[in-house]
Amino acid sequence: MKSVTPEEPFVLTVEEAARILRIGRSAAYEQARRFIATSGAEGLPALRLGRRLRVPREALNRMLAIRGEAGDADG
Repeated sequence: MKSVTPEEPFVLTVEEAARILRIGRSAAYEQARRFIATSGAEGLPALRLGRRLRVPREALNRMLAIRGEAGDADG
């Protein structure tokens, strides 16, 4: 297993994920809530920890890889 440095935490805040995705904070929260409401079928991968939402870095990376592969197939 790859070690995680303080610069690469296991989980991100929704705001951190939004910056990576270059989307707005409100849009990111909307997509995170959609992910939870649809049991992971749609939206930004997120976990609810108490009242907080967190985005697992690996789930975000997988989502981006899948989207990238789909985009490559279209081209």
